[in-house]
Amino acid sequence: MQKSELIQAQIALVVAIALQVVVWRINHQVFSDFQYVVIITEIALALLLGLTANVRSLHGRALQHTTATILIGLVTLANFASLAVVIYALIQGQITGGTALLGSAIAIFFTNIIVYALWYWEIDSPGLTNRRWTKSDKDFQFTQQNHPAEFAEWKPKFVDYLYISVINSLNGATGSASPLTGHAKMLMATQALISILTLALVVARSVGILG
Repeated sequence: MQKSELIQAQIALVVAIALQVVVWRINHQVFSDFQYVVIITEIALALLLGLTANVRSLHGRALQHTTATILIGLVTLANFASLAVVIYALIQGQITGGTALLGSAIAIFFTNIIVYALWYWEIDSPGLTNRRWTKSDKDFQFTQQNHPAEFAEWKPKFVDYLYISVINSLNGATGSASPLTGHAKMLMATQALISILTLALVVARSVGILG
């Protein structure tokens, strides 16, 4: 894995956490102070992951892999919780401003794209810790891998998983890669459902308020 690829993923992770701060700041009146704890924990885990990026010991790599998994999972759950809180607040009439609601929806939507790109990269490629989940597991079949003669040296990079995440968020499918394993399919299905909820419920209501 190239260092530039890892930097891209780390930047994406920081952006995802920053977007959660944006959602909290926009709707701080309907979020509990527990959101502060979640965001601080995410930042701490991200710093730990960055500081141990060059660890080579077996124990250190295992700890780093566990940290990466927990961090991505925490960001995923926090983003889903943010969507649930915003929808509940909308139903209860706690959010009346269309601009605030639209801003929250955009932040949640893009966080969803980033965090699932990290998931795909982590399970199918070395990921944030440059370590595969299993020795033989292959979670995605890319179009280039169907033509080994033409793409003998080709390997998917973080940007390829980011592309999968973007397309899956928009139409619930992707033509550039197919999920092969059960957990890859479940991740894609979950991402598509969150995107549909965000676009159909929150954004549609925002447009109604603005109109």
